[in-house]
Amino acid sequence: MAGIVVVFDFDKTIIDCDSDNWVVDELGVTDLFNELLPTMPWNSLMERMMKELHSQGKTIEDIIEVLKRIPIHPRVVPAIKAAHSLGCDLRIVSDANMFFIETILKHLGLRDYFSEINTNPSYVDEEGRLKIFPFHDFNNAPHGLSVCPSKYVQGFNHGKDSRFYIP
Repeated sequence: MAGIVVVFDFDKTIIDCDSDNWVVDELGVTDLFNELLPTMPWNSLMERMMKELHSQGKTIEDIIEVLKRIPIHPRVVPAIKAAHSLGCDLRIVSDANMFFIETILKHLGLRDYFSEINTNPSYVDEEGRLKIFPFHDFNNAPHGLSVCPSKYVQGFNHGKDSRFYIP
């Protein structure tokens, strides 16, 4: 199996739900999240939720404990271990964030199975608050176009789901 690269999404693939929604729901800020959702991009919203949780006295340890309880299908860990043991190069490309992904992978004993994780950067600041940033800065489009859409549009095309960018 040398030379085979297996790329995983994280939310709803390695784990059985969306990690952002899980943390928001489990730590009790769902109402504020839903109120702000129409007003800002997703990563900005998650950054705002982390600020809110911190202001409510929630700690990074509280977030870690919630992430350790995230639902995962019982066959996922053995499948990842099997692919790795066969020599596959395992990677993750995700719109989650590095803190959530690495915390969950470490808890499952899987962090070292992945050679690369491409996701939204995050870190814990000196006050103990999780900071989340977008992978791409939508204010400065890397492709040089004046408009850079921040969301996919999902449509229905001849009986198949299709995803495309708004031009």
